Amino acid sequence: MSANLKWDGHTHTKFCYHGNDAPSEQYVDRAIELGFTRYTISEHPPLPAGWVQDPKLMHELAMPSEELPAYMAYAQSIKRQYEGRIEIAVGLELDYLQGALPFTEAIVEQYERQLEDVVYSVHYLPGKGGSMYCVDFTADDFAANLLSYYGSMEKVVDEYYDHVESAIAFAAKLPMRKRIGHINLIEKFALKLPPIDEAQIRSRLTGILPKLKQGGIGIDVNTAGLRVPSCGKPYVPEWFMQACAAEGIELVYGSDAHRPEHVGTGWDWFEAQLKRV
Repeated sequence: MSANLKWDGHTHTKFCYHGNDAPSEQYVDRAIELGFTRYTISEHPPLPAGWVQDPKLMHELAMPSEELPAYMAYAQSIKRQYEGRIEIAVGLELDYLQGALPFTEAIVEQYERQLEDVVYSVHYLPGKGGSMYCVDFTADDFAANLLSYYGSMEKVVDEYYDHVESAIAFAAKLPMRKRIGHINLIEKFALKLPPIDEAQIRSRLTGILPKLKQGGIGIDVNTAGLRVPSCGKPYVPEWFMQACAAEGIELVYGSDAHRPEHVGTGWDWFEAQLKRV
């Protein structure tokens, strides 16, 4: 990325039901105060009906389908409101939905002309009972429904990175700017679950590098893990940032802000890594 571009490329809005109902002006005003010159609004779009079994959790994960047009109009209005003060990019944090890719394709097709930015993330893996489970809900849920199903952290981690590779293949076809969200989200509960072999992570991420380069896909250098006590580090390893930079793969800072005060958190760490790479 340009050394002169201070960009928060992963943020949320009042349309996120596991976030905060603050208006986007509070997020963007904070970004301006902190000296950001580009700001991507990247809300979670709707999910297929019954994507996860728990109706309450389903409600919290993503906006209902009928709200997507309102969100897109809202993001466009924020873009217009701040024109000349900060560049606002209208985007979505799309999910890789194994077995339901047409659902995502339909969203992209409907809003292709408006979407400037896509963060493409893996949040869900098949688990106990053949249902989908969040890799980032709670450590107890992970242990009960994913770790018990796969039998070892090694197998869960491999399944996760298999999904990431499939997400990269899908993202490569998207016509707008795109990047993979929090590529090491699987480490969110690292301090509460059995340890993950660092050699396995290094091997899988190294194998992903040429796929990112070939697909023209960037990396969301997501610092939200710094705010998570069970993780305590960004969701992108420093060595991987260096490897991406060497391959010309775009590195975009992402606060993953779900509250206005999250905007800009971890930027100092990101800036320090940029100087090293």
